[in-house]
Amino acid sequence: MGGSRGTVMGVATPPPGPLPQGEGGQSVQTSLSRRHLLAAILPLTALTACGFQPVYMPTASGKPGVAQRELASVSVGIIPDRPGQLLRQALQQRMASDGGGQRRYDLRVTYWIAGEGVSILSDSSATRLRLTAYANWTLVSNDTAQVRLTNGQARAIDAMNVFDQQFFALDLQNETVQQRLAEQVAEQITTQLALWFREQAAKTAAG
Repeated sequence: MGGSRGTVMGVATPPPGPLPQGEGGQSVQTSLSRRHLLAAILPLTALTACGFQPVYMPTASGKPGVAQRELASVSVGIIPDRPGQLLRQALQQRMASDGGGQRRYDLRVTYWIAGEGVSILSDSSATRLRLTAYANWTLVSNDTAQVRLTNGQARAIDAMNVFDQQFFALDLQNETVQQRLAEQVAEQITTQLALWFREQAAKTAAG
């Protein structure tokens, strides 16, 4: 079977981006057995005992930690098109950045979704579409200097069936998949930012 690229309901193949190719992202159809879940939890328990702290850990008094406070001061810029709207909403929800507080940072995101046919019939039509979401982000200071502080990348993969479906059903499925991709990418970006904020706070504390 070969690959077929094209446009399906707002999902377009972009020009080559800066993100590296290869396995990446996360599957939304993930099911962990109890054994796998324990295997994932036990190492975190050991790390906590050794002084490891979760990214979003609050202070001893129960107040938001440095990562939470800094994330709340990030303003997420407009991201074009429907997929961009979904990603922006997901980022704002995670950063609690829609409460009208002081904005110290601006987050600029370039986001696109590429589609590739992965199940091809003899007439060259695709029955299943693999969707890969790419995001390049930059954090800048929210002042006249607009200093570039840090930047990063995120990637997520999902898929949808496109064979013999009514338009409204395909449209609904497309929206659902785009939402899942946005949630995965937003989680990656938020985690990357939170880690960066914690690193900066640690550097400041160390003098």
